[in-house]
Amino acid sequence: MLLLSACQEKPAEKKLEKVRIAEVTRSIFYAPEYVALAKGFFKEEGLDVELTTTWGGDKTMTALLSNGADIALVGSETSIYVHAQGSNDPVINFAQLTQTDGTFLVSRTKVDNFTWDMLKGKTFLGQRKGGMPQMAGEFVLKKHGIDPHKDLNLIQNVDFANIANAFAGGTGEFVQLFEPTASIFEKEGKGHIVASFGTESGHIPYTTFMAKESYMKKNRATVEKFTKAVYKAQQWVEKTDSKEIAKAIAPYFDDTELDIIETVVDRYKSQGSFATDPILDEDEWNNLQNIMDEAGELPQRIEYKTLVNTEIAEKVK
Repeated sequence: MLLLSACQEKPAEKKLEKVRIAEVTRSIFYAPEYVALAKGFFKEEGLDVELTTTWGGDKTMTALLSNGADIALVGSETSIYVHAQGSNDPVINFAQLTQTDGTFLVSRTKVDNFTWDMLKGKTFLGQRKGGMPQMAGEFVLKKHGIDPHKDLNLIQNVDFANIANAFAGGTGEFVQLFEPTASIFEKEGKGHIVASFGTESGHIPYTTFMAKESYMKKNRATVEKFTKAVYKAQQWVEKTDSKEIAKAIAPYFDDTELDIIETVVDRYKSQGSFATDPILDEDEWNNLQNIMDEAGELPQRIEYKTLVNTEIAEKVK
């Protein structure tokens, strides 16, 4: 009787609130996001997060704008493109996840004492035109006195998914690659990492969580809980060694060996790619637009406060 009474008096578990995330791709670059899921930080905030990989900036934005997702994880440049098209419900950047470019320059042959002028006259397999990797790549080349359209043979007509295969098949002497492909190529002897575009291009809001302004106004408490969980994950990643981080996120990368995941996490940690808090500052926003402008892809310059809301991020920090 006492046991029955105790069971009856036990309060019901609080129902979790569902939040749908659309991520632009599945990448170790987004390690803190998977940490927040794996370590239960979202659940601690009362959220049941449903993660969908939408494979591309356009598809991610379509999912967000059509209410197929509540929150998107994608490059900040997409919010600028949407705003420039005259949206009456702007997409607001509210929590930054990564703060550098995530690509690396890979050489087909081993290079000792690499300098950027070694690219001159060579065939360079770059990223898709108009995307942030390509814009950051060209920005870095110009920074080192290289005109990407005159000083080298630039190839940009290969789909993102096929760039690595094209290089492995013999196209190009240099290629701009994301991880873990860059580290896998190095391990297999297919290429050699010689430089980091992330280190060279400086801090930019490369990947942020964003939502429509209407959603944020209606669900401010939810967005605050979400951001708090992201911040917990960012701090955990900052204070934890790469091996432990790799173990935590390994379930999200079934096809990648644990030692490669650890290598990639360590590479991103060492160059400060993971933001340590969710605040997107104005200098980063301006750097992003400068890079877009340099690439000829900035439709119009947008004021920081128009598309960035740091109130919630500042509150949870």
